[in-house]
Parts: sequence; structure tokens; C-alpha cells
Amino acid sequence: MSINNNNYSLLLILVVTVVVLHQNHVFFVNVSAQMPGFVSVDCGGKENFTDDLGLQWIPDDQYIHGKVAYISVANETRKQYLALRYFPADNRKYCYNLGVKSRTRYLVRATFLYGNFDNSNVFPKFDISLSATHWSTIVISDASTIEVRELIFLANSPTVSICLSNATTGQPFISTLELRQFNGSIYYTELETQYYLSVSARINFGAEGEDPVRYPDDPFDRIWKSDSLKKANYLVDVAEGTEKVSTKMPIDVSIDEQPPEKVMQTAVVGTKGSLTYRLNLEGFPGFGWAVSYFAEIEDLSPNETRKFRLILPGMPSVSKAAVNIEENAQGKYRLYEPGFTNLSLPFVLNFGFGKTFDSTRGPLLNAIEINKYLEINSGSLDGPSIASLVSRYPSSDWASEGGDPCLPVSWSWVRCNSDPQPSIISISLSGKNLTGNIPLELTNLPHLIELWLDGNLLTGPIPDLSGCTDLKIIHLENNNLTGGLPSSLMNLQNLRELYLQNNLLSGTIPASLLAKNLILNYSGNRDLHIERGGRNHKSIIIGSSIGAAVLLLATILSYFCMQRGKKRYSEDALRSPLPVQRLVSTLSDAGSDTTHRLSLSDIEDATRNFERRIGSGGFGVVYYGMMKDGKEIAVKVLTNNSYQGKREFSNEVTLLSRIHHRNLVQFLGYCQEEGKNMLIYEFMHNGTLKEHLYGPLARETSIGWLKRLEIAEDAAKGIEYLHTGCIPAIIHRDLKSSNILLDKNMRAKVSDFGLSKLAIDGATHVSSIVRGTVGYLDPEYYVSQQLTDKSDVYSFGVILLELISGQEAISKESFGVNCRNIVQWAKTHIESGDIHGIIDPALRNEFNIQSVWKIAEKALLCVQNYGSSRPPMSEVLKEIQDAIRIERESEVAVDGNSNDPSKTSTSSSINLGTMDLVGAEPYIPFDESIVQPAAR
Repeated sequence: MSINNNNYSLLLILVVTVVVLHQNHVFFVNVSAQMPGFVSVDCGGKENFTDDLGLQWIPDDQYIHGKVAYISVANETRKQYLALRYFPADNRKYCYNLGVKSRTRYLVRATFLYGNFDNSNVFPKFDISLSATHWSTIVISDASTIEVRELIFLANSPTVSICLSNATTGQPFISTLELRQFNGSIYYTELETQYYLSVSARINFGAEGEDPVRYPDDPFDRIWKSDSLKKANYLVDVAEGTEKVSTKMPIDVSIDEQPPEKVMQTAVVGTKGSLTYRLNLEGFPGFGWAVSYFAEIEDLSPNETRKFRLILPGMPSVSKAAVNIEENAQGKYRLYEPGFTNLSLPFVLNFGFGKTFDSTRGPLLNAIEINKYLEINSGSLDGPSIASLVSRYPSSDWASEGGDPCLPVSWSWVRCNSDPQPSIISISLSGKNLTGNIPLELTNLPHLIELWLDGNLLTGPIPDLSGCTDLKIIHLENNNLTGGLPSSLMNLQNLRELYLQNNLLSGTIPASLLAKNLILNYSGNRDLHIERGGRNHKSIIIGSSIGAAVLLLATILSYFCMQRGKKRYSEDALRSPLPVQRLVSTLSDAGSDTTHRLSLSDIEDATRNFERRIGSGGFGVVYYGMMKDGKEIAVKVLTNNSYQGKREFSNEVTLLSRIHHRNLVQFLGYCQEEGKNMLIYEFMHNGTLKEHLYGPLARETSIGWLKRLEIAEDAAKGIEYLHTGCIPAIIHRDLKSSNILLDKNMRAKVSDFGLSKLAIDGATHVSSIVRGTVGYLDPEYYVSQQLTDKSDVYSFGVILLELISGQEAISKESFGVNCRNIVQWAKTHIESGDIHGIIDPALRNEFNIQSVWKIAEKALLCVQNYGSSRPPMSEVLKEIQDAIRIERESEVAVDGNSNDPSKTSTSSSINLGTMDLVGAEPYIPFDESIVQPAAR
């Protein structure tokens, strides 16, 4: 079964058999033994095989692009995971095109097992998309862990493209790709034409082991994970008295989602009146689709009842309705599926069920399913036209890249603009062996600027290109085009370059075309001439080899003149003073500027000739002073008089003179005299946060957990202001506990902006030489030298871990040789559920454990390896404020006879924290009616 070595996509057409098409070859793979609409692709595999579940796998060995690697991972023996296919870390995307039935729902599943296939130990990070919609960013953090992504979608065309692209680190790769067809109304939503469902959680409660339930127990091969699976941060905070129950009796599961009977035959019950869990939701916060599955599988006596309520902290309206399984399911051993088709959910979900006052039995739970709404991208404006074009060339590798021509990454021969719904601005099909006439699909791309069709075998006339109103550059040279120049060329108002040489064109070049400010090369067309009297126009006319040589020489001379000019400008720029960037605060009067230039004599008087040294900053020594009006000040004296040091001084003056916020140390003025550069700040009486956590002040008195949270809140407000309240945004670049200062009232303010950078409006990052402090430095910034506001988020995550533990960021003594830094050490404890292993003993258990968990989990998100996985500062601030609210709330004991099970206390197993599930801004303009619970 030979196949073109340049084929970029694998086309699987599904009916009852799988048909792989390419050129004149047809390959059949029989799948009649399993569910119709099932496809299981072993990426990197060599042969067909049937696994232990009865699923039939086909290799992607016809998909020649990319390379195959074989891996060995401990305890992994499944054949489909012993090989993978990987792709170059370039700017392209690599797509599998799967055939589907239109107007049918499917589950698509992609898996990724790294296995250190490239022997680099550099964990890859790349994107996966479904057609034009970005599906997920794959972040590998462990070589032996399988990353799984599942998406439920309604097919609206005969094919769907699954594409890998944008490798930030390492190389994109894929282990398996699976497609599972649903039937009927399974997973129907009123929003399915606008949103996909990204699977976040599907849990089988009361499972008898750690193995998941899937095909053939689930006829649609959904994977139901066991609630006993030992996974970091997975279903912790289990309430006391939680027990497993099971039955062998048949369960009626004839409801919309048709979950497998085997899953419904097990459950957990809260024998002491409550069930509580905490769950990390992949892809959240956001809006989701969430349902619970209940089936009464215990035999209750006539006088026994089981009634309970869902408890979602912060959402009392959701917690009102009571569940009576037998009554709602209309009988025992029948399934009841209450749920919400649109619910705002956080990343860390605290949820539970509590029995009502009139119930004799505690709550029961069989399973839950949670999916996130993923907005569908409708694709580029020119998608339909360009799809028709590539269909003309089914055997060409350039026409087989798959997916949308612009989204999420452009095809290799296409460039697109950056509009929300992009258009094609450049097509480069030079030397692609195109034959026949110029495709008419290229004549109606209104935003096309450049068209490169040179070096092909195109014949026939030049078509009417007036539909491409933005065309500036046309390359049609070195083809076999015939006929005259169409009058439509005169209608292209923006045309600047027209290359026609070495064709078979004939006739005259109209004078109106020559009147344009145009470079026109028509050499090598023996029968094409300039209209008589047309040589006096302003076009650059190239009609011979001599003319071409003259133009080439002029171009070279022009280039060298430009380069000389660039060099002179660059040298002059280095000699001139640094320009002051205008900074506007959206939260303060942009015109107000209270910064003063103070004299050296004033500074010497205030500091008594620099008598009292109180510390050192990023590039200078800090002295205490008092002005004549009694105002206490801190004077930082620049000790580095190098160009770099002066630039940092200029940078800090520029920044601080324009920003004003209660949580930023107030900048009062500066002094430049006698070769000295000094910055004057308000004096902060209580020193640095570092000194209070593990410095000399920590030995005197320890600050309590609530005060630490308030300090974190103050600092987060200051940083959020820098990121969102200033135009352009400011990236601090050196956040650490020694740069958070405390005033006489122990309120925190962020200081030291010597390394700060202004973000570039519209850019994703600022390219910058790596600066910062070891232990707080963003690893992604360190590797890429691309600075973003998420670099500050990483540093702040380290500070949060310091606040919890009272440990410094780097310490061989505290963390051991194998860890050495607080991130690794804390991550090990938190992910194993051992939060007490990192809590500062000085806190003496005077805290609510839920608030500590909340901050610990948010800190772990902040210190993710990649900025795209970290939350914005606004989200971090909200979590801190929620933790503060937990600490401040009065403790209310749970009354066993209370009719309100949502009331909690810190000592009760029903405590779920106070995760605010409705605080996120709505992503979706839903109708109010959709928010109501739907029982099915």
C-alpha cells in the first residue's frame, strides 16, 4: 500500500467501515465487530490490532509526515502507547482529517504519553485544535503520565480536523486519536451550534478498584474514572462516614446520557449525614454543563427515607431543591439525572450533599459528569473559497494541511491578518507545479495583498482580479500564460508590483496601467509591448535584460544606503538620552505628577549626611531620613553609575512619577547632583515581609494567618493595578518578599521598580534580557527571554508559598538536596494532600484549613511552568479575598436537625470552604431559563 510521502493528512471516512483515501488508492479497515462510528488511530503504529477491550486499532502509517518514536514506560504495556508520532517545532500545524456524519454528535479523544521520546528531558508544550477552534494547550509535566483530552461536538460538515501546532517547548506529538459516535439526543444542548463541550470530569463513585469503566461496559466508550484513583488533588476532603455500596441488580439507565449500568451499580453514601469532596476541574474557571447521577441501590425499610440537598458554597439558590431518589426516579433501581446546563464553576470545586432534617438515611451519589463550554470559532472569512481551491489538487502535499487556512495557525503557504475573524492577505504558491488556468477561487479574496504564483505551469489568460481590491503585489512570472493584460488590472488602486516576465502574453500594455506608481516587469513576453506613447509614465518598466540589470543595481545601492542610515541612527540613538515613555494610569489623574526634584543639600540634611543605613535595594543602599516638615523618607542611592544602572534609575523615575496606588510605595522625588543618583520614597516603618516571615523580626513575634492573607491581598492589589490599571501595563519583573514593605499599620505596599518593563500594547510578550531573583524567577521567562505579566504571577505564587510555610524561596537546609526550592518542596506536599506538611508551625493551628487549601492550590497554579497555565492577578486576588472571608466568617456549628444543610463549621466534615461559583464574569450570554436545573 504505497502512498505519497508528502501527504500531510490522514482522511478517515466513517460509515460501517473505515475508508482511507489518497490519490487512486483505497484502504479498507473492517470495524463491524464494534460500534459503528468508532475509529481508534494508533499514532506511530505499524499494523492493525485488537486490544483487550475489543477495540480495533488502525495505524497512521499512511500519514508520512512527522516521525515515529518508540518509548518504554514502566508498567505501560498497551500496544497503542508504545509508539507515537511527533512533528517539527515550527510555525505550522499538522492535522488528522476525520470523516464524520453531519448533524451527529461525537466524542473525540486525543492522548499524549511523552516517555522522553526525544531524550531531551524537556517537557513539551503545544496546542491542539478542532478545526478552527483552539481546543487545549498540552503541557507535559511528567514523562510517564498520559495526558488525555476529550471533546464532545456536533459535526456540521463531512470532515473534522484535529491539528497540532505552536510548540512553545519541545516538539508536538500524539499517541492516540479516537472518535466515538453518539446516537439520539445524548449530550444535546441548546448551545451546541455555538459551543463544544470539553470534558473535565467523569467520575464513578463507589468503584471497586482503580480501573476506569469504559467499553464494552459503556457502549460509547466514555471513560469513567474511579473515585478511589490515587491522583494528586483528586477528590480530597472526603467526609467522615463516607462508605461504598454496590448491587448486582439491574439498573434502568434509559435517560438522555445513558450512562453505563456498571457505573450506576456502585455508589457512596454519607452514613453520618454528608458527602463532601474537592475536585480540580481541567480547563476551568468558566461556564459548564454539570450533572449528578443517582440510583437507589440500597434496600430501605418502609419507614426509612433518603432525602438530601446539593451544597455548593456561595450558591444558595442551587442548594435549595431536595433530592428524593426513589420519588424523582419513580422507583428503586432507576436512574435520576439532575443537572445544570449552564453553571459557573471554578478550577477547584468544593461540592457536597447533606441530608435534610426529615431524612433517616444520608445522601447517596453514583456518578458525576462535568464539561466546560468551549466557544466554537467560525473560522476565517476566506475558508470556503480556499477549501474549494485545495479540493482541485487532492494529490498535492501543500493542499493537504487540513483545518482552517488561518486558525489557529496559518497554512504554510498562506498569511492572514490578525482580525478576530481573519482574512487571507498573502498566498505563496511559487513552484508548486500548478497546471491549468489560474484558479478562479483566487479572484475573490478582498483582503489579499500579495499573490505569488510564479514558477508554475499555468496556462490561459490572466483572470479578472478586481475582486481582490487590496492587491499590491502580483507575481505571475515563469508560467505559460497567454492573452493580453485584462482591463481589470487598472481597477486595482493599490497595485505596486506586477511581475509578468517569461510568459506567452501578447498585445499592448495600456497607458492607464503605466500611469500607476508601479514596478512592471514584462520581459520575456515577445508579443507584449508598451502602448505607443506610453514610455513617459511614472512606472518602472522592465522590458529587457538590460532594464532588469539596471533595476537590480539600483535596488542593491538603495539597500546599502538604507543600511548605512540604519547604522548611523542606531549609533546616534545610543548616544542620546533615553526617551521618557508616557505612562497613563486609568485609576488616577494622568495629568497629576507630585514627583519633586530635590537638592543634594536637602537630602544630606534629611539623612544627617547618610547616617542611618536601613537596607539595600536592587541597585543601591537605602538610608533613613526626615524632612523639615517631619515627613519620614527612605533614600535609595544608586551605587552603579554604569549605563545599565543609570538606565534602571531612569526607568524607575519614569514609572514611579506617573503611578499612584495605595498598595505601591509612594515615590516622593529624586536627586541628580555631583554624579549621584538618588530616589526618595515614603518610609515604611515595619520593614519587609521577608523579615517578618523568616528574618530577625520573625523571632520577635509571628504574624498570624489572617494578617498574612491581608498582606497578600494588599500586594496583589498593587500588582493587579500595574498589570491592568496602567496603559501600557507594567511588569514588575522582580517581585519577592523583600520587595513587599509594611507600614506602621502593617499594610503592605509593593516597592522597587528598577527592573520593571512597560508592556507593548498588542504584543503577547516583551523580549528582555533575563533579570530577577533566583527562587522567584519565572522558568519560562528564563528559557525564552520573553517577559509577560504571568512572570509576575509566578513570583507572586512563590510569595504565597512563603506566607503559608514561613520558609524562604531557596534553602538547601529546609528542603533538602533534592528540592532546594520552595516550589518543588511545596508541590510535593500539596499534590499528595499533605497540606499540614508545609504550614508554618508559628501559626499554631490558628487558621481555617479551607482557607489554607485555597491559597495553596492557587499558589500551585501561579507557579505552573508555563504562563498560559497561570491565572491572571485579578483571579489570584479574588481567591485571597475568599480566603480572608473564610477566616472572618463566624463559625456556625452544623445542627443535626437543621433544615439547612449548607450551614457549616470548621470542625464539621461537611465544611466545603466558600468557593464562590458565581464570581466569574459570564463568558456566555445565556437566557435566564437555561440556568435552571434540568432533571432528566
